[in-house]
Formats: sequence, C-alpha cells, structure tokens
Amino acid sequence: MPLTDLPLDQLRAYRPEVAEPEDFDDFWAKTLAAARAAESGPAEYRRIADAPLTGVEVYDARFPGWAGQPVAAWLILPRGARGPLPVVVNYIGYSGGRGLYIEHLLWSAAGYATLVVDSRGQGHDTPDPHQETSPQYVGGFMTRGLDDPANHYYRRLMTDCVRAVDAMRGHPAVDPDRVVAAGASQGGGLALAVAALAPEKVAAALVDVPFLCHFRRGAELATTGPYPEIAHYLGVHRRTDPDAVFAVLNYFDGLHFAPRATAPALFSVGLMDPICPPSTVFAAYHRYAGAQKDIRVWHFADHGGGRASQPYEQLLWLRGRGLAADG
Repeated sequence: MPLTDLPLDQLRAYRPEVAEPEDFDDFWAKTLAAARAAESGPAEYRRIADAPLTGVEVYDARFPGWAGQPVAAWLILPRGARGPLPVVVNYIGYSGGRGLYIEHLLWSAAGYATLVVDSRGQGHDTPDPHQETSPQYVGGFMTRGLDDPANHYYRRLMTDCVRAVDAMRGHPAVDPDRVVAAGASQGGGLALAVAALAPEKVAAALVDVPFLCHFRRGAELATTGPYPEIAHYLGVHRRTDPDAVFAVLNYFDGLHFAPRATAPALFSVGLMDPICPPSTVFAAYHRYAGAQKDIRVWHFADHGGGRASQPYEQLLWLRGRGLAADG
C-alpha cells in the first residue's frame, strides 16, 4: 500500500486554517445542559453473574445520554482491585457497537476500570430514536441531519460520550480525577471531542488514528471508509452548496475541538491510511491545546495504525503521566 497523503516533513508542518462556527461554544454548552437536565435517573449496573472470567467483574450498564435516553455500555472491573481505580472510557469505531465484553479485557488486565460505550444506532444495544429519514441520509451516519447541526447524528453521539464520563465520575469504584477518554478511528475522534467538551473531567486522552477531523480534506482524499459518504452525497446532490454542508459538519470537527482540549494526549497516525488521511490527523494534533501531547507515527501502517503495539505505547505513556493503575 502506498503513502496516501503528504510526506512526513510536510505533515509535521501542515496547519490548515478552517473557520469555526461563531456559536460553537454556545451550541455545545446548550446541548450538554439540555442532556443533563433531561436525566431521569442515575446510571444502572447489572452484574453478569455467569461471566466465565476469573480476573474481572463485568456489569451490563445503562447511563443517561442524549435527551436522557439510556445508552448501553460494559463496565469491566479487575476482580479484587482496591479502589478507587483510574478508568478508561473507551469509544468504538465507525459502524460498531460495544460488542461482547470478552473483547475488551486489555485495560482491566492492566488494573484499570473500563467503560466500553455503545454507539447509538451503530451497535445492537442502543437505538437512535431520532434517526434521520430526510433526503440528507445517504448510506451511513455522516449525512444524517446535514440540513442543520441541531439535527446531525454526531450531536447525539458526542453527547452520549460526554455523559459516559459524567457517569463514571460518579461510580464508587472510580477515581473521578483519573478518567481517560480513549478510542481508535471514530472512537479517537470521539475521545478528542470529549476531552474538549469536558476538559475539567478528563485527565488524559488516547486519540488513536482519529476519524472526525478535517472533514473537507477527508472527503477530498479518503478512498474508502466514512468520509466518501460526504463526497457521494455531494456528487448526487450536485446543486447542494458544499460550503453549506461543511458548515454543518464544522460543529463536529476535531479541528475545532482540539484547541479546547487541555488534558495530556497521545495521538497516533498511520502514514498509509486510506480511511483517515494522515494530514487530517496531523491537522487536529497541531491544534491540540494541551501542553503535554505526543504522537506515535507508524510509517508503514494503514488504518490499523500500530495495532497491538499502540496499546503498549499507551500504557507506558499513561505511567509517565502518573496515571498507571498502580500509581
């Protein structure tokens, strides 16, 4: 697979200017305030008594998300660990959900609590009652609600992700000062958004090969994955003004979240990534406001990035930030 974007020296200098919505902060402040006001009750955790695992305790969780609607998650705690524990709130890649709890044991093996957040409408356990059926919908989630940022799918999903952090900070097994937002691809973009929308609640962000960054360049360069949904939509609706479409997407772009995030952050990028072009990742990384930030560059990697090597890097990096589970 060839390089998909700029050479590394140009990527390290790539700092595009993308105008942000004037009401960006007000839009998100009102969105999150409405979600918190709609909360009908606390998060619920049902222990999976017959989980065939000896090293962890598993809970089928539901916490209030967008409009107070219940969002499914797995809470996985290392068995016998003395709390309060640091927690990794893990967000999932595009078109996936929380899956099976047995798929998410790495962080508990390292001594962390883990919350694996289902993605509304993408997983099997959290429906999206507000699913758009308007002409803006074209084969995926990127174009759901393109008529108005208030209607867009990612307004709901990103709200769910912030509310997951709210839920974890109130759990008795968790140290509220050691909440880590983490994910790869879509999950990486969501972790970046959460770090910006709840900066006082997130102690660190693990932003792995992030999607949802620099939408316009992604739509122009990506050859597979979700970004081409935007190009396909604009190709079909030829009379639609592209600037109007990207003006809506700007409310959900990691380029605008990054300057508002201050927690220590570890990014990663694959230079042969056809799904999230490396320039989209570097554009967000360069704008990230946290003083303690770093990026792992995987030169001969596609969208898998560092694969199993990246979690190893993340564990060492968290230890260096004083966020190890035994710290």
